[in-house]
Amino acid sequence: MSPKSFLLDDALARYLVEHCEPLDDVQRDLIAATAELGAVAGMQIAPEQGAFMTLLTRLVGVRRAVEVGTFTGYSALCIARGLVPGGRLLCCDVHEGWTAIARRAWARAGLDDRIELRLAPAIETLRALPVDEAIDLAFIDADKQSYGAYYEELVVRLRPGGLLLADNVLWGGAVVDPTATDADVRAIREFNDRVTADPRVEAVLLPVADGLTVARKR
Repeated sequence: MSPKSFLLDDALARYLVEHCEPLDDVQRDLIAATAELGAVAGMQIAPEQGAFMTLLTRLVGVRRAVEVGTFTGYSALCIARGLVPGGRLLCCDVHEGWTAIARRAWARAGLDDRIELRLAPAIETLRALPVDEAIDLAFIDADKQSYGAYYEELVVRLRPGGLLLADNVLWGGAVVDPTATDADVRAIREFNDRVTADPRVEAVLLPVADGLTVARKR
């Protein structure tokens, strides 16, 4: 079973996926290859989230996208498939092994010419990007304690009307558990409060997978 919304049981999750855009062989094989990694496979986004992100990318007409946290490449695959002709996706990650799986999947899907992978600390990559409001869509799915820093670097680079997506913003429900006080859940709560209070964006937090924020720059 691929990763799913923590709010859904297996039967409902399967039904939901069966009524989204069908998975192709590349997606199914990438889910299987990621599952072989063991417990870390839970970091892969759910299929329904991937379908939603492809649709959002197409709706916005994304030409330039940035992803922070690529893992084995499923989310990048979904974003890249939604890009307009000539569109590009910049992926930021630090793990050579996991992203090697991603590269193989992208090549097999015929998308490797749309994706640039930079293996370096993401905050360094983001700070090196020009501040010209040229990004149409950004996706954050990396170390939770750096979400705030990534957000600040990306939101100033989004064009008006551009979207910023952030994953894991419900953190398995721990965001509302008063006994959950570890650094990651505190960082997620602070991030959620930051986005809600930011006048530069209008945002909605959706119960998709582990919680997905969709913020639109005004």
